[in-house]
Amino acid sequence: MGFFFSSGLFEVFFILVFVLILGMFVLTIVRGIGQWSKNNQSPRLAVEARVVSRRTSVHHHHTGAAGDYGCHTSSSTSYYVTFEVESGDRMEFHLSGSEYGMLAEGDRGRLSFQGTRYLGFDRHPD
Repeated sequence: MGFFFSSGLFEVFFILVFVLILGMFVLTIVRGIGQWSKNNQSPRLAVEARVVSRRTSVHHHHTGAAGDYGCHTSSSTSYYVTFEVESGDRMEFHLSGSEYGMLAEGDRGRLSFQGTRYLGFDRHPD
């Protein structure tokens, strides 16, 4: 263990880990900007579709140490709906909680989207 600290390997290891984490952060930002740009360049489409499934993803967040008075736990929920268009293709979109709550499996209507960006769904009356 003494060799690890005295030979400078610790500093090299620390810098490599820092650069790796920074690189992952930059890559995530670049991918997000790329997807945003691609969506902006895509045409806005409105097609007949049916809601085939709905799902949620709950993420738990913990801050502070266990048993510490400063420890806080929170959670966030992401909402997803899968639509099937007339050709049989399926597309999943991330929706807000209020939009998610207005849709039920089997609903039919007009789906509006731009690339991977959900714009809305106008349900047809039964």
